[in-house]
Amino acid sequence: MAETRKHGFESLQIHGGALPDSATGARQTPIYQSTGFVFKDVEHAAALFDLKEVGYIYSRLTNPTVSALQERIATLEDGIGAVCCSSGHAAQIMALFPLMQVGNNVVVSSRLYGGTVTQFSHTIKRFGWEARFVDFDDVDAIAAAVDEDTRAIFCESIANPAGHLTDIPSVAKVANQVGLPLIVDNTTATPYLCNPIEMGATLVVHSTTKYLTGNGTVTGGCVVDSGKFDWSATKKFPSLSEPEDAYHGLKFHETFGQFAFTLHGIAVGLRDLGMTMNPQAAHYTMLGIETLSLRMQRHVENAQAVAEWLQEHLAVENVSYSGLQSSSQYALQQKLYPKGAGALFSFSMKDGYDTCVRLVENLELVSHVANLGDAKTLIIHSASTTHRQLTEDQQSAAGAGPNVLRISVGIETVEDIIADLEQAIEKALM
Repeated sequence: MAETRKHGFESLQIHGGALPDSATGARQTPIYQSTGFVFKDVEHAAALFDLKEVGYIYSRLTNPTVSALQERIATLEDGIGAVCCSSGHAAQIMALFPLMQVGNNVVVSSRLYGGTVTQFSHTIKRFGWEARFVDFDDVDAIAAAVDEDTRAIFCESIANPAGHLTDIPSVAKVANQVGLPLIVDNTTATPYLCNPIEMGATLVVHSTTKYLTGNGTVTGGCVVDSGKFDWSATKKFPSLSEPEDAYHGLKFHETFGQFAFTLHGIAVGLRDLGMTMNPQAAHYTMLGIETLSLRMQRHVENAQAVAEWLQEHLAVENVSYSGLQSSSQYALQQKLYPKGAGALFSFSMKDGYDTCVRLVENLELVSHVANLGDAKTLIIHSASTTHRQLTEDQQSAAGAGPNVLRISVGIETVEDIIADLEQAIEKALM
């Protein structure tokens, strides 16, 4: 018998999770704007609540529109399941929630989005968790930071704000050696440029707010499970391997096998944390994903041109873009990210903080916005905004020093983007 042909990325981004609506034949996935769903009978309701049957109960847990988006993202990431939630920050907590107990720690990259650094430095301490920040270019330092209380390793594929690439296979090798799940935030790369699961990641998280939606309209997050980790190999993950009192002693991993993490995320995580994605947001994101590959190609093409232009400007001190042949990460980019280095990077100005501020204030086409992954080109001075709560050392470690600007290159005519940057720099230097 012939093997079933696997569809290409462009087909999956359109058709994944999106069969015609069974009730009406609608080709586009409908927005199921309903809080609750009618049970067939009492036995059907009991089976759903006991996790003996899969179905829809209440939209805090499951919703048909959100479920379609979950299937699409899981398909593009080569995962076996996904849980969508209200934001990228929610996705990070949802990823850690089944793994962590009071007194546990997570080893994380020092190159992370400023809000994530704050969440991991301060907020998770309220759960009794600890984050240990390490330079992930040094794999020996990652291993050295792990102890008996470590429950996960966390990084970004392409780090925000400086566009620094993570050597995911090398980090995954460390995670395998110490028997821990590797969580990779793939927001900036998207599954079009990078497949963390193929490189050895256990879980992938996204801020769907960014490139997946692509138009700056709705917030959302997603956690994708590879289904490849053995949660019962040790006693480190009791939420998944030990009896769950709320479900009459059910053991998630024993009962659901490779789907344990995903079902726990819905049945316990969304049930109790309530970080729910609304169906209209899921609909917008599904529409965005339909053009993901086309947009990412243009994003990367424009980013490459802008980075090359900035690199030659006399007022620019440095451009941190791995797609440049002058970058120390160029060889890694060519090897692991062959479709491109993304469209988010930073550049530093020779004249420092005040010049950065004046540059931002003189832009006309490029927008001063605390977001990324939009079709529009966006810029931010991270030290005074997204990374403002960090210490100077943390800012520098994250690539967000006082003379650094982060740019998310959009899909406009690239000559227009460059012209706007040129006139703004000229005015900033007056």
